[in-house]
Amino acid sequence: MNEGVDEAGWDVEPGDEIEPVVQAVGRLLRVCREAAGLTVVELAEAMGYGEDMIRKIERGARIPRPEFLDRADTLLKAQGHLRAFMEDMRKARYPKKIRELAELEGRAVEMSLYSNHNIHGLLQTEEYSRALLRTWRPAYSTDQLERMVGARMARKSVFDRSPSPELSFVHEEVTLRRPIGDTMVLRRQLEHMLEVAQLPFVDLQVMPTGRPNHPGTGGRIQVLKFADGTGMGRADGDFSGRPVSDPRQLRLLDLRYGIIRAQALTPEESLVFIEQALGEL
Repeated sequence: MNEGVDEAGWDVEPGDEIEPVVQAVGRLLRVCREAAGLTVVELAEAMGYGEDMIRKIERGARIPRPEFLDRADTLLKAQGHLRAFMEDMRKARYPKKIRELAELEGRAVEMSLYSNHNIHGLLQTEEYSRALLRTWRPAYSTDQLERMVGARMARKSVFDRSPSPELSFVHEEVTLRRPIGDTMVLRRQLEHMLEVAQLPFVDLQVMPTGRPNHPGTGGRIQVLKFADGTGMGRADGDFSGRPVSDPRQLRLLDLRYGIIRAQALTPEESLVFIEQALGEL
């Protein structure tokens, strides 16, 4: 096997509802390969991947990358049948829980997000995200790490939506100062936050460490509201950390977030604060 083997795709998570689609793509690949008169070994050599990797894709145990399907479609003269699944596999490559979160964020018209440990995923740069995920234990494999980073970066498509959702972020001061990665990683992260904060639909606020007795001590808070009037919320310290949609529970999270936001620095003061933190690096 060469280095390309590990880049062919991602393993399917047990119980993931996307598994039947991945298996269908694998069967289609096998049909196209056989119709082209190629063995698994021959296809592997032509594609530059290991024989075992091709077998895993064909039996639906491995999610092929979209570019793999693109190349295979050309090589096997599949007339676009393999390419037709490129978007499905692009979505399938992300872990189930992240696909679900991305779907909710993609529907939200308003998001209220409080972070007290690290920079929120929607605001992270790729290098900050990679450095942060490397601190998790048990440690991710290289394949898992890149899959998680890719998923986090894909979620940032919310900033490109039209009409744009209203986004409110409140970050504890410590998230701006904890040296995740190294100084340059943190510097570029803070610079990126300043850029995002210029977007007209984004409010970014900082909660100084010196602010006493605010209701964010229980952990992160996330409240998403949708166009039909429904919503979804989550808080580290409530509801066993599970997402909730009951209006009464959402009101509690709304109340808590509102108090946090009122006690934080204003968006204008927060930009000055971040600039000062950047100047201290």
